[in-house]
Amino acid sequence: MFIGMTEVSVTPKGQVTIPVDLRKKYNIIPGSKVAITEEEGKITITKITSIFDLAGAGSHIATPEEVKAELDEMRERDAK
Repeated sequence: MFIGMTEVSVTPKGQVTIPVDLRKKYNIIPGSKVAITEEEGKITITKITSIFDLAGAGSHIATPEEVKAELDEMRERDAK
């Protein structure tokens, strides 16, 4: 499905600027993480969802202890 295209230039350091309308649409702010993937000759940029993006998405408000426990579990999985 073709949604649209915006042409951007690549700097000598290999950097590109994500257009402001897309940054707003996908809530990409300074410090956001994105994944760059290549498949079938195409490069794709995908925003990586952070814990802050999920705020309010749950059915209840987590306590600080619940958040710490979840983060500890995530760190343990990442360490493996």
